[in-house]
Amino acid sequence: MNALLLSPELFRHEGGIARIMRLYLKALCEIAGPDGHVDSVVLNDQPGPEPRLARYATDRLGEHVGCDRSKLRFIRHTLRLARRADTLVCAHLHQLPIAWLAGKLNPRLKYHLVAHGIEVWRPYRGLERRALLGAHRILCVSEYTRRQMLRFCPELQAERLIVLPNALDPHFAPELNDQVSKAPFALPRILTVGRLSGADTYKGFDTLIEAMPLVRRDYPTARLRIVGKGDDQPRLTALAARLGVTGSVDFLGPIDDESLRAEYAACDLFALPSRKEGFGLVYLEAMTYGKPCIGARAGGVPEVINDSVGQLVEYGNLADLAAAVSDLVRHPRDSEVVRRHAESFAFPTFQRRLAAILD
Repeated sequence: MNALLLSPELFRHEGGIARIMRLYLKALCEIAGPDGHVDSVVLNDQPGPEPRLARYATDRLGEHVGCDRSKLRFIRHTLRLARRADTLVCAHLHQLPIAWLAGKLNPRLKYHLVAHGIEVWRPYRGLERRALLGAHRILCVSEYTRRQMLRFCPELQAERLIVLPNALDPHFAPELNDQVSKAPFALPRILTVGRLSGADTYKGFDTLIEAMPLVRRDYPTARLRIVGKGDDQPRLTALAARLGVTGSVDFLGPIDDESLRAEYAACDLFALPSRKEGFGLVYLEAMTYGKPCIGARAGGVPEVINDSVGQLVEYGNLADLAAAVSDLVRHPRDSEVVRRHAESFAFPTFQRRLAAILD
């Protein structure tokens, strides 16, 4: 197999799409075969050496091109490298028309789309629709995403849309030296992780803060730990102050992987009550530490969280959210059951399924 991977970014920022597309790069390199190669073109990443690339590539990697946000450069390199490819995997619907054009210039090329979530839960423009109809396969991270795509483009052939759940990054596995450090009598310690962006208010960070007064009625020493940064942080900080819970909400900002592992190890439960989550890799990361998770009963989250590993709540329902926290404290989930559930999304399983789909 000679493959070309198109991505918005892989290393410039730590978004969910970047993280899963690094695993696509790793999987493609490992299934390319001794005579195959994999090229990669990334819109937003900077050109030049990237130290983390070695984790996700093998000697099957050919060219890896960072376009530093230049769309013209991205198109030019894509069309050039697509001439020597027979398989193209596209990470975002916005880039799919370029894959469609590459397919017109190289009739041997089969192109595939990875459909993550909200970017495909909407009506499609003319060229997007044409490119979707030409895709050999559409790899949906959840059944919910698959249903949404068929809803907005019913002329798609249903058998071309295949559910391929996201996988855990094997490089993020818990380490033996992960330390659990808790403040005395702080129970429960609630962790949430994500980008604090005004464009992503659906993530539910505000509802977590709004639920803290209710949580503290039963657990006065409860703490909410928020990992991430973004332009919405001033609003969230002001919200905590207005509700009188500033002393119970910790804004940790962006932290490195080692510190994030320590937060997962130390928390009692993980919560991200998002309304539009296509999948939610952060739930799996928390589960690898045996931590139960709270998510909203929306999007693809119910395909990741069940009663044995956590609780689902109605989005925006503060009483429901506080009750879920109380239930997980009073009736802890079996940490081994939680870990085994996370292991069902392990990278080797993902790689085997991707190889079968592309074969």
